[in-house]
Amino acid sequence: MITLEDIEDITCLTREEIAAVAEHEHTGLLNASIQSEYLMQQHHGPQQVQQMICEDIREALHKDDVAHAKELFAVLRHFMAEHPEAARGVSP
Repeated sequence: MITLEDIEDITCLTREEIAAVAEHEHTGLLNASIQSEYLMQQHHGPQQVQQMICEDIREALHKDDVAHAKELFAVLRHFMAEHPEAARGVSP
């Protein structure tokens, strides 16, 4: 039987990045894993994932949840290091 961990492991994103997408989309980790993998294969999809994480950082800051904003910022930094095509203004 395929588990959630198996699905997360075959995506190109980390579990933390998938969790950030799940938070943004208000969905479970399974759906976020599938959506994330789909987006990463689409034209400008990596930029959409980057934008989701940035929006979650802004939302955490608006709620004065600095600790969560720092966690998400670390996720964003790792995501951008692994997926430079996600930078705005970059053509894949």
